[in-house]
Amino acid sequence: MPRLTDAQWERLTRYGVAVDTAVGDVLFRTGERWYDLVLVERGAVDVVRDELPWAGEATIATVGPRGFVGELGLLNGQRAFLTARVSEAGTVHRIDHAGLTRLMAEDDELCDLMLRALWARREQLRSGPAAWTLKIVASDRTVEGHALRRYVERLELVHTWVDPDDVPADYLNVHDLTEDDLPIAIVQGEYLRNATPGQVAELLGLAYTADDDVAVDLAVVGAGPAGLAAAIYGASEGLRTVLLDSVAPGGQSASTSRIENYLGFPFGVSGDALTAQASLQAFKFGVQVVAPCEGVRLEHDGGPLRLVLADGTTVDARSVIVATGVSYRTLALPRWADFEGAGISYAATALEIRQAAGRDVVVVGGANSAGQAALALAASGCRVHLVVRSDDIGARMSSYLVDRIREDPRIEVHAGTEVGELHGEGALEAVALRATGGADAPGERVACSQLFCFIGAEPSTGWLADVDRDDHGFVLTGADVLGLGDEWQAVGRMPLPFETSIPGVFAAGDVRRGSMKRVAAAVGEGSSAVASVHRALAAMEVPA
Repeated sequence: MPRLTDAQWERLTRYGVAVDTAVGDVLFRTGERWYDLVLVERGAVDVVRDELPWAGEATIATVGPRGFVGELGLLNGQRAFLTARVSEAGTVHRIDHAGLTRLMAEDDELCDLMLRALWARREQLRSGPAAWTLKIVASDRTVEGHALRRYVERLELVHTWVDPDDVPADYLNVHDLTEDDLPIAIVQGEYLRNATPGQVAELLGLAYTADDDVAVDLAVVGAGPAGLAAAIYGASEGLRTVLLDSVAPGGQSASTSRIENYLGFPFGVSGDALTAQASLQAFKFGVQVVAPCEGVRLEHDGGPLRLVLADGTTVDARSVIVATGVSYRTLALPRWADFEGAGISYAATALEIRQAAGRDVVVVGGANSAGQAALALAASGCRVHLVVRSDDIGARMSSYLVDRIREDPRIEVHAGTEVGELHGEGALEAVALRATGGADAPGERVACSQLFCFIGAEPSTGWLADVDRDDHGFVLTGADVLGLGDEWQAVGRMPLPFETSIPGVFAAGDVRRGSMKRVAAAVGEGSSAVASVHRALAAMEVPA
């Protein structure tokens, strides 16, 4: 609870409406969306976790004069998971979402103060009684469980994780549940069997809903570095912006354990940390962040652009930036699909490293992401087998990584080698390694509990049927666009930088042909694409 000066308090109260309170008044309830920020001038307000089937009501905090009630959900639209109730009569100032948005835009000092406090409260609430409001019972060693864990951790949701292997054998029976019900999400005491990230998002108020019939100015599809940068720059420059992602914010960068060559981070930064800070910036500027939310079709018929989502919901937008990045390539091996989520991973974030700590693992790939993963895993106590198809580990990997890998006794490099077979019952237990191209040769069997695959990716553009792409599926933009159809005659101009073959639709980051596949380049492209968006929108407003 930051201490506010008289001047800060006076400025803060200007954005709200004063209300006298009586003991027992409820200022907002669990389940409310876009609830008010509450400033306490006189009296006191209790913040409580409502009674649950297995636990009584719990008081989380009591806020007195010069304090305020609220946490990060005020900015991202998540439904309240706590209740605010007056415990001592007095006066409060209620700041609605529109007022809070103005505050964040107009007063830098108060914005920084509020942002730090709301973020710190979210972190604090992630442990303790408040975390029982979202309880997930699942094993993150299954595909479904891993998807849920990735979702709740990427979005920094307040939750409690229960692994069935870590509780008494009768735990499920006591709660009238079975293994067939896994994974289970319990939201405010409501049981959701066979839960998916999308269903959890719906209950928490984080699924996409159009507030009215007005098209957003900018819809950004894909929340990796390019998409996050585009959304932040768009919203900060006054565009009503929505950011959609099929999984969660972060994209491939969130799977990187350590980025060491990103400007301004001389000691490196994890993809998770970079994503968390960028997401907070997006909330600060009023970006509506929605995940999981998959776009399946882009419609353009002369009116607003229309994004059709997997659940049939549509998003009308005056402009669109496609930043869907790439999807991971896999090895063409029998049983590969059987071990996805049960030993095979495409990321080495803190979550995966925590699961693998102290075990034997295999990392496949010869580029920087594979090298960074190998070093991070070795640092966690793993014995790492780094499998590289090329005879030269330095062919595609930065020299600083190559030097550190060669010096690390916990990493064994298998150059000129590939994975030939996968072994295990239910979960990965070992792999067979063989010389590159030696399909008929017997392989060396290596015990491992995890295989981390970093062999590249393909552009996620299959849903863009009408957008011109190259032979590899990457989107053509700007001067590379060849198919100038009737729509371009109507707008009377050539494609702008980052603009695709459809007017008003732009592409940035890894999905774009000719892009540099680096985090810094993706951020630059996302922000630069917004400059073209402004030019396109301005042209739309010029009378014919």
